[in-house]
Amino acid sequence: MDKYRLICPKCGKTYGKYDMLCPLDGSFLRTEYSKRQFEPCDLPGIWKFYNWLPVEGIIKKGSSKTITYKSEGFADKLGLENLFISFNGYWPEKEAYMRTCSFKDLEAYPTMQRVTEQKKERILVVASAGNTARAFAHVSSITGLPLLLVVPENAIEKLWIPAGSTSSICVAAVKGDYYAAISIAAQITDREKFMPEGGAKNVGRRDGMGTVMLDATLTMKRLPDHYFQAVGSGTGGIAAWEAAMRLKMDGRYGDELPQLHLAQNLPCAPLIHLHKGVPVDPKCPEGMYDPVLFNRKPPYAVGGGVRDALETTEGDLYGITNKEAEEARLLFEELEGIDIMNSAAVATAALIKAVRDTKVSKSDLIMLNITGGGVKKALKELATIRLEPDLVVSPEDSDAPAKIIQRTEDKFE
Repeated sequence: MDKYRLICPKCGKTYGKYDMLCPLDGSFLRTEYSKRQFEPCDLPGIWKFYNWLPVEGIIKKGSSKTITYKSEGFADKLGLENLFISFNGYWPEKEAYMRTCSFKDLEAYPTMQRVTEQKKERILVVASAGNTARAFAHVSSITGLPLLLVVPENAIEKLWIPAGSTSSICVAAVKGDYYAAISIAAQITDREKFMPEGGAKNVGRRDGMGTVMLDATLTMKRLPDHYFQAVGSGTGGIAAWEAAMRLKMDGRYGDELPQLHLAQNLPCAPLIHLHKGVPVDPKCPEGMYDPVLFNRKPPYAVGGGVRDALETTEGDLYGITNKEAEEARLLFEELEGIDIMNSAAVATAALIKAVRDTKVSKSDLIMLNITGGGVKKALKELATIRLEPDLVVSPEDSDAPAKIIQRTEDKFE
């Protein structure tokens, strides 16, 4: 029996291992594993969860995983008895060793492994607002797999990675926002030598992020009652929901799915607008607390997307202001003793708001996904290198995709 298969959750049809969407109804394909009960493996980093990852091998070097621990200081401040923090980042004192400091590492490793398995000599194209680019660049640096990053120009400052070779990485900066980068990247992947990483459609990315739920549930001994995370596209929320459904089917971790509490940064909150049936503003004003949380076209209504995840778990969406996020960040860092990324601060603010509005009870089992942290510590303690753009293009330039293709091919000749 195969380790896994991809099925459409709507029509039930089985597809190939590297397909992404059901052509009949457009739904996200979902991984069904032959091992219905979860069995951790004695492997490093994320590969502890190998049995529930859609891969046939591993990239061993540099991988890490989520570290889940029971909060004391922050939990006491909020009056919560069972608050567990799933930390994704660099915090050696907690045995957390994600050197890029973001849970995007959990997406990059399985995705790059799946690229290797396809045995196609093509260049992987990743559009990112910063953290995802850093994670994929890190794995490309380790494996030598050719990678084209298409990022907004204002995200360049986030493109640092642990010291290593950068010969397999080409960086194209776009004078525009994240969606402009996505649009240009999509035009490039139509070419024969290039392949898309797939975004939310990619089961490697979703199941990789789903290991946060696996780690937390193993630590807590059962599924949480509530799950908090800040989201841009909402893919992390979908991943948590899918992992929770597998754990529920396992039968040893409870029979209730955790309620999803997904947070976005006001006023740029497309998921909240879509959930309320309000048109999404295609542009976001300057000054967003964390621009990585803005995605103009999130996978909301697609089968197996954010709407289905929220409805199935009776979930909720939170709009968080910059002020609320900054106050939450300062409080968390003071009480837990580690710096966190701005997106994680938005999730933390959502938890504070949920406690204030009595959406959770003090005895509930609560999981807070700190999606990134330890940047200050990593930059101080680790040797890093900064990626510079190989070229800069304008989204108004109709020849921008062709220019990026030419520069990338020249670099990888």
